[in-house]
Amino acid sequence: MTEVSRKIYILLTDTGTLFSRAIGLYTKANLNHASIVLDEEMKEIYSFGRKNSFNPFNGGFVKEKVFGHLVREATRPTACAIYSCTVSDDNYELLRARIQHMEQNQHQYKYNLLGLFGIVLNISIERKNAFFCTQFVAYMLQKHGVKLMMDKSLAQITPMDLQNCENLELIYSGDLRERARHQYAYPLTS
Repeated sequence: MTEVSRKIYILLTDTGTLFSRAIGLYTKANLNHASIVLDEEMKEIYSFGRKNSFNPFNGGFVKEKVFGHLVREATRPTACAIYSCTVSDDNYELLRARIQHMEQNQHQYKYNLLGLFGIVLNISIERKNAFFCTQFVAYMLQKHGVKLMMDKSLAQITPMDLQNCENLELIYSGDLRERARHQYAYPLTS
């Protein structure tokens, strides 16, 4: 009997925020935000980031929308890379349930700003119910059957590490605005 499998997606973006640009100065990378996407239509996008786009200090678990959260200006290109990986149907449902639990209890989850400083200092700073975006994505992948094959703590994972992960397949690289505009004509699996 064959096991049913499902695809999940990792979306790396350059949101163009001041915070993202500051991170980019350190990482020397242009894609400095990571999200996990549960559907081809990009309607179920989750990460850790700002809860309010005008307040960079109020962060935590967020359900993101392509336009508004990730694409902030209609005239500014939003660089992105979309990766896919396959998980068992059971792991997909466990991942979805975990995300639903986090969404229903988001007041318990905080943004791990200290963890970002830990990356700079090469110290793993893990806090209960606190993540930064790549830490959250790596945690969800690893917890639900995707081997990251990295010799580092989840609190040290950067977007570049996710880009270099052998178990993630690049399926799109370009302007997120264009991809989102044509998401029905060109599903993520193309």
